[in-house]
Formats: sequence, structure tokens, C-alpha cells
Amino acid sequence: MDDATDGRRGFGTARLGAMILFPAPESVPRARRWFRKLIAPYNPACSIEDCTLMVSELVTNAVLYGRADELWWVRLEWYRVETALRIEVHNPGFPANVRLRRPEANDAHGRGLLLVDSIAESWHAGPSRFGGTVVSAVVADAWPTNENFGHVLL
Repeated sequence: MDDATDGRRGFGTARLGAMILFPAPESVPRARRWFRKLIAPYNPACSIEDCTLMVSELVTNAVLYGRADELWWVRLEWYRVETALRIEVHNPGFPANVRLRRPEANDAHGRGLLLVDSIAESWHAGPSRFGGTVVSAVVADAWPTNENFGHVLL
């Protein structure tokens, strides 16, 4: 393992989990369930429920707004970056279409990124390394220190 991912020698980045989901509504509860199960052993100090809500909103947006002419997938990944948690959701949509909306009180949709914005320290939308769009959200201080980062599998 190289020093960039081994927390004993300093801060690093490690992918803690990933899922590939079919772009259908039933993938949203599956993503929530598996994220909650797979993040728990890492014992984050942040609220797992808040992070699960962000996963739910980001995967929902990817399912609703991702577009491709052929069969496509939603990719969910989460990383420990120093003491922060970064959640990424990739889809084949267009990055320019991701925007924070200010829905009216009676609007049925449009609050997903508002929830992410209120929970995350920051969020970003842009081109995905897989093509299409990635929306990522960062939760600061998800782990109190880097001391117990230890060895992780990438």
C-alpha cells in the first residue's frame, strides 16, 4: 500500500465503497440500504442518516435526469479524504443541467440539492471521468482525526 492511502504516514484518500445501479426508482432505496450498511464499519463521526439522505437525493437526481441513447448505469462511490467523506454520483446526463433550484412551497419536486446543500460542507457538479456528469458532496469532519485511518482496500 502506498503512503498516499495509508493513514499512518499522513492524510490520504481511500475509496470506501462503490455501487453500480440500474437507473430506476427501485435503485434509490437499494443505494440507501447498502450505503448505510457499508459505511457503518468505518465508524464515521458524522450522521450516517444525513449522509444516507444525501445519497438518496443524489441517486434520485441521477435516475431522473441522466440521459443516454444506450443502456446506462448510475455509479455511486464514497471516499474518505483526510477527515472528510466525499460522496460521488455519476450519470450520463449533462453537467450544465445540474442546478440548485428554489421551488415554491407547493412544488412537488426540486428540493434534493437544497437538502444536499444544507447537509454538506460543499457540493459540486461537473464532467464525470466516466463521461456525463458527476455530482459530489463533501461532509467535513466525518472522522475526528486521521490516527485510526489504517489500511484500507482500494
